[in-house]
Amino acid sequence: MTESAARHTPGTPCWVSLMVHGLTTTQEFYGSLFGWEFQPGPEQLGPYVRALHDGHEVAGIGQLPPDRDLPIAWTPYLATEDAGLTAESIRSCGGTVGVGPLDAGEAGRLLIALDPAGAVFGVWQAAEHLGIGKAGVPGTPVWNELVTRETASVAKFYQCIFGYQEDPVVSADYDYLTLRLDDVPVASVHGVGQSLSRERGAHWMTYFEVADVDGTVDQVVELGGQVLHPAKDGGHGRMATLADPEGAAFTVVRSTE
Repeated sequence: MTESAARHTPGTPCWVSLMVHGLTTTQEFYGSLFGWEFQPGPEQLGPYVRALHDGHEVAGIGQLPPDRDLPIAWTPYLATEDAGLTAESIRSCGGTVGVGPLDAGEAGRLLIALDPAGAVFGVWQAAEHLGIGKAGVPGTPVWNELVTRETASVAKFYQCIFGYQEDPVVSADYDYLTLRLDDVPVASVHGVGQSLSRERGAHWMTYFEVADVDGTVDQVVELGGQVLHPAKDGGHGRMATLADPEGAAFTVVRSTE
């Protein structure tokens, strides 16, 4: 992937954000892990910072109100040209709009929704803030995957909203498909059946590129995080699934060329 300053095609993951209780300690964790620096984000979002990698915005981290006990998780935002129309589509296609659409100052408009399986995702209508400004190099988001019980029905939901083309893996024991826009892969859906965590349920997983997966695993433990799935080699490269000190899960990958 290459650096992108252009407006994202509707349906493309264009941003990732995380809402936590300890904003300062979370900044310290990801700053040490990925080399991120931080600058304040839109004041309308409450305490919120944007993470920068080599001066390019790559992610957002906000602080939850003390009385909000919500799951701590990375959330991908899918691009739209009209958040209001997308909210209507989400409802008519069987999803739920939980927050918004609401204005984030001059940056744009957002909403947060749940798909029919309960996975949380965001939608972003860009104004001044176009989204991720750099991807595909260590320390940046590189992929988003929906982990759910089965792919067929939930993929139809996302297709209903954004018009994805589906590219399924034809296999009796592997339920996986890639979502494409104009033949470009933009995200994937992985049906894991009964092995779906009851505690987490269906969820989106953000992948971050790293130069050294095993070294990153060791560093996460040193920084107070935990290893959910140890490093292993897969079809897309070496990867490991980790969690930050507040429990937000993410996957690190050294992509194969």
